[in-house]
Amino acid sequence: MDVSEEYIKEYILSHSDPEPDLLKKLRRDAHLHLLRPRMIAGHLQGRLLKMFARMICPTRILEIGTYTGYSAICLAEGLPEEGHLYTIEIDDEMEDFIRKYLDQSEQKEKISLHIGDALDIIPTFKDNFFDLVFIDADKRKYWEYFETVFPKVRPGGFIFVDNTLWNGKVLAENQNRDPQTKGILEFNDKLANDDRVEKVMLPIRDGLTLIRKK
Repeated sequence: MDVSEEYIKEYILSHSDPEPDLLKKLRRDAHLHLLRPRMIAGHLQGRLLKMFARMICPTRILEIGTYTGYSAICLAEGLPEEGHLYTIEIDDEMEDFIRKYLDQSEQKEKISLHIGDALDIIPTFKDNFFDLVFIDADKRKYWEYFETVFPKVRPGGFIFVDNTLWNGKVLAENQNRDPQTKGILEFNDKLANDDRVEKVMLPIRDGLTLIRKK
């Protein structure tokens, strides 16, 4: 019996925690008013990020690439009472949209939004500061983000990296790959040979790589 991928997805979602009403509203708003709404983490990945945060119990999370604030809210949902999330967005035109939903979130006191270039902002944090980092920003700079943030992650801490399958483009045999695909390929290949970490790539949505700093 052949079962469609879409049917499997619907079955998974119907047997997982529901998407919170605020995040449904955010997602609809993004599809109506933003050019690339597909960049939002979405229901399944959002619930997964919350669950991972619950399991890790981080005190401090860093998110590189806020976009709409969807994944920031999901990660903050999983924070312990004393936890805090710092999220960085380079596009200042997104600030009003982001704050609109962060301000409505029950987690708003746990989230600090920074507008600017992550490569400038990350060095302002002290070493071994973060328990968990989520990278979902400019794919061309993935390895640069990783190396910049690595000293800021405590030993035993985690780094999650989104879009590491990139719609299957990482497997396409094309010498003229676009810069974003090249950036992800560079990241994936370098990470595969990095003995400072443990790592596993999951085929969830567009690929999610989980990394643990030794």
